[in-house]
Amino acid sequence: MPERKAKAKKPRLIQGNEACTYGALYAGCSFYAGYPITPSSEIMELMSRELPKTEGVFIQMEDEIASISAVIGAAWAGKKAMTATSGPGFSLMQEGIGYAAITETPCVIVNSQRWGPSTGQPTKTAQGDVMQAIWGTHGDHPVIVLTASHVRDVFEMTVTAFNFSEQYRVPVILLLDEVLSHMRENVCLPEPGERNLIERQRPARADGFKPFKDLTFLPFGAGARFNVTGMAHDEDGFPAQAAEADRQLRRIMNKIHQNVEKVALYEELHLDDARVLIVTYGITSRAAENAVEELRAEGVPVGLVNLKTLWPFPDFLFERLGQNVSHLLVPELNLGQLVREVKRAVQGRWLTVEHLGRVDGSLITPQQIVEAIHQLTGTKIPKEGVQQC
Repeated sequence: MPERKAKAKKPRLIQGNEACTYGALYAGCSFYAGYPITPSSEIMELMSRELPKTEGVFIQMEDEIASISAVIGAAWAGKKAMTATSGPGFSLMQEGIGYAAITETPCVIVNSQRWGPSTGQPTKTAQGDVMQAIWGTHGDHPVIVLTASHVRDVFEMTVTAFNFSEQYRVPVILLLDEVLSHMRENVCLPEPGERNLIERQRPARADGFKPFKDLTFLPFGAGARFNVTGMAHDEDGFPAQAAEADRQLRRIMNKIHQNVEKVALYEELHLDDARVLIVTYGITSRAAENAVEELRAEGVPVGLVNLKTLWPFPDFLFERLGQNVSHLLVPELNLGQLVREVKRAVQGRWLTVEHLGRVDGSLITPQQIVEAIHQLTGTKIPKEGVQQC
């Protein structure tokens, strides 16, 4: 008999928030707690319809403080759990994120960024929460921060967020933005089993389990008794000071930073002959990609790095740059946040780092990036200046 050809997948026209929800469900998310806020509300709305179909749990909480607390509790009950919010709600979650970090609680927090601070402009886009995502809660703390550029990317990075949270027992923050959340694109969603899913490591036995010794995890009710506290603690979870507190904090930080090359995800474009490099992320990378192609058509040797992981920051990537790269441009929808990490990574080298920021609630355009590169290279007189940071 003739072989049957695999049936071609039919693309679906979905928005970014829908892709995020489908990615979470694909990854095995079975608990969602949240409070509606523009521009992330569609995630919550779709979760409220889809989770009951798989015997999952959906709860609308009274606020974002309660939401992150419920997510942490569900994670310790053995569930893959997430919440979604935007800037004002993300601010309210910071204490809970710190608690999740010190208790090594696997969970996913999606922040669809909008113009801020405060109430700001709820329906305008921005990338102003980068520093808050990395350092928003007090004290040294482990966290992974991811981002996405396309609707399909949102699905994939949501799955990745769950995988990283399960693998490293850490809260993972996925940064979207208003435009990407509401943009609609054709996406072919993978079938079950097509993507690798990481589950929590279980100890060989419950007897003698130490919840804060390594990456193994036992939920409450699985046969072990232990303490979970936000205070500095030892391997058993009981309060500790001085040397033991120091050792535990270094351990939870090192589990991320010692694996930075495994966690750092990025895309490269035209780096072989690049003399000018655009370092971009999130929604802004779309304009940057178009600008690169236009500039190269003009003969300008420009390349691009699109960061998918914002934290831990991939210093190693910039250490590998050849000496032919003389300038870096970092376009972002803020007044200079990720550019600070880029400058730190190249400190003491021959590179000049420039920043192109926009904070009026609109996207950076390809033409603005083209003009900025013209100014850097001296190839043309730009219409608009480049903001130095």
